Amino acid sequence: MIKLSRRMRAVASMVTAGNVLCDVGTDHGYVPIALVQGNVIPKAIAVDINKGPLERANDHIKACGLNDGITTRLSDGLEAIKEGEADSIIIAGMGGELVIHILTEGEAVCRAAKELILQPQSDVNKVREYIRNAGYKIVDEDMILEDGKYYPMFRCIPCNDNSAWDNMDETTVTVCDLYGPVLIKNGNPVLRKFLVREHHKLAAIMRQLKDQEMSDSIMERIEQINEMMAYNEAAYSTMGAIRNAGI
Repeated sequence: MIKLSRRMRAVASMVTAGNVLCDVGTDHGYVPIALVQGNVIPKAIAVDINKGPLERANDHIKACGLNDGITTRLSDGLEAIKEGEADSIIIAGMGGELVIHILTEGEAVCRAAKELILQPQSDVNKVREYIRNAGYKIVDEDMILEDGKYYPMFRCIPCNDNSAWDNMDETTVTVCDLYGPVLIKNGNPVLRKFLVREHHKLAAIMRQLKDQEMSDSIMERIEQINEMMAYNEAAYSTMGAIRNAGI
């Protein structure tokens, strides 16, 4: 049996049983292999933009005797995937800007899927903002602490009515984009650790800034850190607003 890292186990656990999976940027193909091996899903399409990782994935799929259940395709994002071919789409382990690019270029394929499972490595708030504005709803979130790094991930479904966000103030929306509406609503314990660590880091930066000779650039940076600290602290009081809005 394929062994996944904690991060990838958490990503894989978000895939709905019985769905056909498309794993974008599959690398070694471990996630689709684990899900098909475990009889969670009947079949999967593993895609990667590079030949090397795809060849490694093919080797692992063949070694596990899963050629009938998992196919591989050389593809720039979702370019080689047809609408309706995949029920679940995983885009994990890449930068947020690239995730947004793949979602934008493959919009028709994404809209035809039942769910998107996203795990951006950076610019997570930008990905959440894109998802919210593109007509998806985050229905599940998790955050994993592994080897000293925090990894947020979320499952989204197409949503025809996202008007609940219209009833929330700008600060609450920004906090949700930064830290995750479901993580906040559920009081996720790993998120709590992340918020504490972030607050300590911001406070340390603020002390360093105030020890320096004041200039326009230093004052601008102090203002930025103050704003970030305010959002950090607001995360603790956002839970009620999210629940009341029906997010």
